[in-house]
Amino acid sequence: MSQPVDIPKEQWAQVYEKDGVSTLKKIPVPEPGHDQVLVNIKYSGVCHTDLHALNNDWPLPRKTPLVGGHEGAGIVVKKGSLVTNVEIGDKVGVKWLMATCFHCTFCQQAQESLCPRAQLSGYTVDGTFQQYCVANAAHLARFPPHTDLAGVAPIMCAGLTVYKGLKESETRPGQYVAIVGAGGGLGTIGIQYAHAMGLNVIAIDGGKEKGEACKKLGAETFIDFRESKDLVADVRKATSDGLGPHGVILLAPQEQPFQQAAGYVRSHGTVVCIGMPAGARVSMPVFDTVIRMIKVKGSYVGNREDTAEAVDFFIRGMIHAPYKVVGLSEIESIFDAMRENRVIGRYVMDMSK
Repeated sequence: MSQPVDIPKEQWAQVYEKDGVSTLKKIPVPEPGHDQVLVNIKYSGVCHTDLHALNNDWPLPRKTPLVGGHEGAGIVVKKGSLVTNVEIGDKVGVKWLMATCFHCTFCQQAQESLCPRAQLSGYTVDGTFQQYCVANAAHLARFPPHTDLAGVAPIMCAGLTVYKGLKESETRPGQYVAIVGAGGGLGTIGIQYAHAMGLNVIAIDGGKEKGEACKKLGAETFIDFRESKDLVADVRKATSDGLGPHGVILLAPQEQPFQQAAGYVRSHGTVVCIGMPAGARVSMPVFDTVIRMIKVKGSYVGNREDTAEAVDFFIRGMIHAPYKVVGLSEIESIFDAMRENRVIGRYVMDMSK
């Protein structure tokens, strides 16, 4: 039988009380509902989405005040009366998709990320930038007892999102995939997933340091967009037959790469949009798109099965998200690094600091 846990009345949290400002303050520890659990968050990754949530620059209503964060890893310390799938003391993960209705047409087809009543951690409901977080038990990620919680935290969004995008690209072992924004938080994990799935990775980003990191993680080719005189030609040349990659994963925080992808993706290839630069648009030439049968699609976060698969790669030691551990009080320096595009890998906050 699970042992009772001493739970404090108050906790430290990073709270967005107005756009662009995060404040470290004490707030009450929340109480889980009948189908929820209370998770003692040990580590929380910091995602570029958290910066959008802070700035409130997406066309999606955001809760205010808000506790940000959606890459939480911790331990269940309390559960509601209807919860049967986890026990107190279990190691679990809290994701962007915190809860869904389970009865709409999308939920019934395992497309719960499209649920019109979805609740989003660190956006429409309080997230993981707090020491104790409420989460819907059905949507928790489940970890074995030996799991490294700091290491697995980035898998809750960065890993899951890019893994889902690779599945949506429909690329097969031996084929080529270009990852744009490969040196960032999602890209460094995406290279590893693609490599583990048997794909040839063309990493695209800017800077020597990012290039070295991408090569170490398994990219066959690195293309520095800052140095390239003809990016489209360089990407095509990186494939053995010169026809371009079969899939393109767009993770960049700028609009331009979304306009370039149609120029170098292989005929009948797939362009997958994942990054969401504020106000950006995707533009593809109609004639070229039609006669080359190019597929363009968006890919959102994965479902519960995708989550289990993404975690399994990590548990088996095939994925190691490069990360740096910092304290909860250091979030502003992390956001500054994101604003200046200085992030390589992922920042993970130790919630005890």
